[in-house]
Amino acid sequence: MKRALIVIALLIAAAAGVGVALVLALNFRDESPLVADTAPFTPQQVARGEYLARAGNCAGCHTERGGVPYAGGRGIATPFGTVFAPNLTPHPQHGLGGWTAALFWRAMHNGRSADGRLLYPAFPYTELTRVTREDSDALFAYLRSLPPTDKPNRPHALGFPYNTQAALAVWRAAFFRPGSMPHDGTHSAAWSRGAYLVEGLGHCNACHTSRNALGASSGIALGGGLIPIQNWYAPSLSDAREAGVGEWELPKIVALLRSGVADASRGGSVTGPMAEVVTGSLQHLSADDLLAMATYLKALSRHEVKNPPAPAAVMAQGGQLYKQHCVDCHGEDGEGAPPAYPPLAGNRAVTMDSPANLVHIVLEGGFAPSTPANPRPYGMPPFATVLSDAELASVLSYVRGSWGNGGAEVSPLDVARLRK
Repeated sequence: MKRALIVIALLIAAAAGVGVALVLALNFRDESPLVADTAPFTPQQVARGEYLARAGNCAGCHTERGGVPYAGGRGIATPFGTVFAPNLTPHPQHGLGGWTAALFWRAMHNGRSADGRLLYPAFPYTELTRVTREDSDALFAYLRSLPPTDKPNRPHALGFPYNTQAALAVWRAAFFRPGSMPHDGTHSAAWSRGAYLVEGLGHCNACHTSRNALGASSGIALGGGLIPIQNWYAPSLSDAREAGVGEWELPKIVALLRSGVADASRGGSVTGPMAEVVTGSLQHLSADDLLAMATYLKALSRHEVKNPPAPAAVMAQGGQLYKQHCVDCHGEDGEGAPPAYPPLAGNRAVTMDSPANLVHIVLEGGFAPSTPANPRPYGMPPFATVLSDAELASVLSYVRGSWGNGGAEVSPLDVARLRK
């Protein structure tokens, strides 16, 4: 809230012609000067760029459903309107045909377009600023190798003042500063590589952190947060109650990243937006990079707290509904039938503080990602038309408070808000 007030004050000042120089100065701080391209790209750079594009899941945003890869057009909904991902193919008018590697690096590192305009942080330059110039050049080499597609870029659908460069300049002055990954020599090479992939190229913090009223990261890095508009909760990657893996063995972390399915002793599988990440990115990474990510994630801090169970009446109603709708797949004691049906007892996806993902899964159903390690995943049927808000809240409260689980009660209001 404090930083949001600062932004509002700066915007008012800029609109009044006061403090414009300060806003401009803050927008250019730590920006690297443009360095001219020195040599043609090599086949090795192109191949590495293709791999890096997978690691960053670039196609996930820059490919419209059913469209040409990297030709843009996909709408990214934000609380301020819709931002449309641009065409990244080398088309001379609509894509990157007129760009240089130096201009592409400036977009990645400083969040500026080829003409110097400020880019919207729906393009996660707030994290991609940590990507090295070498990797940026390889990415650009790969994108320039694609067939050009003459698909025009769609204008963003944003309301005032969010559609102005002045508002972006104020936002950046308060919330963005170009940076890089620190190299302090106190960690292993695997940890450092994992930190680079998680915090930089993989831009995991773009989802796994809370946001303030102006869309900037406001919580602990990788500490979990609700994804705006979608209302899916990206769990904390450092908290043992959510998605922290400090107690896991490295091979089991690697297996989860690659397949989207946890080891039978841990239970569960990824769903929602994370299933797209496994499908489009993680399953294609090398064994060394997955091990590096696992090493970094395992080293994050962790703690565990249990909540009191829901009232007896809620637990009784939820228990009856569980026997009616859930027990055939998930078992009387929540033991499940891995790998087909995940256990609910001891499953952190069930007990994390936010019930958002659990509500979505029960309302909408769905599947784990299809990967070589799990080519034909079993599905979860939707219950949106079967259970009322109060019934769904009670059965989820029962699941979150039974078999040693320590999740908090889910209220009918929680379900109503997420159902909407």
